[in-house]
Amino acid sequence: MGKYIGKRLLTSAVILFGVSVIVFFLVMSIPGDPYSGMYSPDIPPEQIEAKLEELGANDPWPVQYVKWISRVAKGDFGYSIWYKAPVIDIIMDRLGNTALLACSAIALSTLLGITVGIYSARHKKGIVDNTSSILAFAAISIPSFFFGMVLIKIFGVNLKLLPISGMVTVSAEPVTGVAYILDVAKHMILPTTVLGLMNAATMMRYTRASMVDIQTMDYIRTARAKGMPERKVVYKHGLKNALSQIITILSQQIPGLLSGSLLTETVFLWPGVGRLNFEAVNHRDYPLIMGIVLILASFTLIANLIADISYALIDPRVLYEQKG
Repeated sequence: MGKYIGKRLLTSAVILFGVSVIVFFLVMSIPGDPYSGMYSPDIPPEQIEAKLEELGANDPWPVQYVKWISRVAKGDFGYSIWYKAPVIDIIMDRLGNTALLACSAIALSTLLGITVGIYSARHKKGIVDNTSSILAFAAISIPSFFFGMVLIKIFGVNLKLLPISGMVTVSAEPVTGVAYILDVAKHMILPTTVLGLMNAATMMRYTRASMVDIQTMDYIRTARAKGMPERKVVYKHGLKNALSQIITILSQQIPGLLSGSLLTETVFLWPGVGRLNFEAVNHRDYPLIMGIVLILASFTLIANLIADISYALIDPRVLYEQKG
C-alpha cells in the first residue's frame, strides 16, 4: 500500500507542476496591462516603468515563472492587484464559504442519489424508476444558472419564503449565535438545492446502472438462492461492489463543487471561491487567478488520490494489478 500511495503522490506532484506551468503562461498571454488600475494617470511614465521594473513585470516569462513558483513553494502566492491584499488570505477567507456549500451539496446528492438509485434498480420499470429517470435527465440537461433563477423566482420572489442572495441578512445590528447559524442555513437552501439536485441526478443514474448490472452476477444469485435476506443481499453484497463506481463520481464532483460552481455562486451572490474567481477574471487580477487555479488543482489531485486509495481498500485486486 505504501508503494502504491507513493506512486500516486509522485504522479500528483508532476501533474501539479504541469498545471502551474500551463496556468502561468496562459494567464500571462492574456492581452492588456493588469497593472493599469494600480497607478494614477498623473504619475510620470518614468515612475511607472521603475515600479514595474521593481515588481519584475518586465522580466522574461520564464524568469517570472521561476520567481513565482519559488514563492508559491514557500506558501507565498503573491499580492492581489485588485484587492491589495495577499492572495492566500483572500482565498482562505472565501474557501470556508465554498466548503460549507460544497459539503451540504455533496451530502444531499450522495444521500438522495444512492437511495433513489438503489430503489430504482430493485424496482425496474416501476413508477419511481420511470419518474426518477425523467427527472434525472431533466436535471442533467438544465443549466445550473437557469435552475437557480427558476428557484429564485418561485421561492424568493413569488412566495417570498427564502432569501435569494448573499450568505447572511444585511441588517443594522449584526446577527450572532444561533440566530446567525439559522440565517446562514436559510440562505444556503436555494444554492444547496441547485448543486445537490443536479449532482444527485448523475449519482442516481450511475448507482442505478451499477446495481442493475450487479444484480445479474452469479454471487448475487447464489446469495438469494441460499435464502439470504434481500436487504443484506443489496447492501452487503450489491452496494459494496458498486462503491467503486460511486467513488469515481464523488471524486469528479468534489473538485467541481469546491471550485465554487462559478455560475451558481454568481447567481446567488454567494461569497465563495467561484465568485472570487469570476471577479478576479473581470479585474484581470493575474496573481489571484493563478493562486485560485493552483489551489483548486491541488484539491482536485487530493480528491483523486483519496479515490485511488479508496479503490485499493475496497478492491484489493487494484494493488495486485499494480504489482503485476
